[in-house]
Amino acid sequence: MRLETLLPLGKVDPGLRTPDTPLDLRAVAANAALLEEIGYGGMAVEETKDDPFAVLTLAAAATRTLRLGTAVAIAFPRSPTVMALQAWTLQKLSGGRFTLGMGTQVRGHIRRRYGIEWSPPAPWMREYVQAMRAVWTTWQTGAPLAHHGERYHLDLMVPLFDAGPIEHPDIPVHLAAVNTNMCAVAGEVADGVRPHPVCTPSYIREVMLPAVRRGAARGGRSLDGFRVAMKPLVASARTEEELAVKVRDARARIAFYASTPGYRAAFDHLGLSDLVDEAKELSKAQRWEELPEMIDDETLDRFAVIGTYDVIGERLLERFGHVVTDVEFSIAVRDDADRETLRALAATIQTADDTPARSTIRGM
Repeated sequence: MRLETLLPLGKVDPGLRTPDTPLDLRAVAANAALLEEIGYGGMAVEETKDDPFAVLTLAAAATRTLRLGTAVAIAFPRSPTVMALQAWTLQKLSGGRFTLGMGTQVRGHIRRRYGIEWSPPAPWMREYVQAMRAVWTTWQTGAPLAHHGERYHLDLMVPLFDAGPIEHPDIPVHLAAVNTNMCAVAGEVADGVRPHPVCTPSYIREVMLPAVRRGAARGGRSLDGFRVAMKPLVASARTEEELAVKVRDARARIAFYASTPGYRAAFDHLGLSDLVDEAKELSKAQRWEELPEMIDDETLDRFAVIGTYDVIGERLLERFGHVVTDVEFSIAVRDDADRETLRALAATIQTADDTPARSTIRGM
């Protein structure tokens, strides 16, 4: 299994809340070098408060073997050609270590934060990836740019703006997904899918992956190299006392996601439709602090992997080892003991066989 982490080390998805520890841009290079030194496989950067491509540039310049990826960059506010250039530049700088993870964002953010018109995201993303790959093909082979779809018409590439060939032109593309339409698009045109943290193993296996296989069949593609890159909901700490705080945070994150319509399918799959309806009403009333109280122990355990540092690695493998090829996890490194704990966790996870997950992906 492949392992990656967000920065800062030990970061967890805060849901609606502000992260406890913000990303320190001046520490990116040192943290990336630390990850490489202790044997970590990869580092991922979200597009929230900082430009992920700038952050990964810092990491790429400070490392030689660490895989680098966006998890995820928002596609639609950028033209396919702009995204193609950002990915091409990072792939060139990193020597072939970059994976482009992309997401769509929801209608409200597309319209009211990015200021562009929204349309159904699955067909949009399908053409977006196709258009971006057309640009890459032109740069690598010199063939004329000729993409003509419903949204994008690209047929101009003059020498001044031709980025030219690179040593590692096959940039993996992963798509963030929850619902089946986007999963099918990932199977049809991408190299991997990034399930949202609320996607449980049964949801990935029974809902997402069948859609991926349908998309692959539609595109006439093999899933032999297809990856499922998961950022699980994790509550972990050194001691049981510290863990109790992390568990409270996990309840808050689950409740926030339950209140978000875009993630409803993952809750409906587990028979939690009533929870979603109630959480949505509380969110409309801005009663945010009441949301975590809705998450009982059974619901908590269904969505979150919980344990102290001595057991969390094995518990992650038990939960996701049969459906996931890549997992995101780390702990905060405050001293040498934490550094060695993270080194051991990395070794535990990365020596796990991903054959069961690959068989599940192919439906075998």
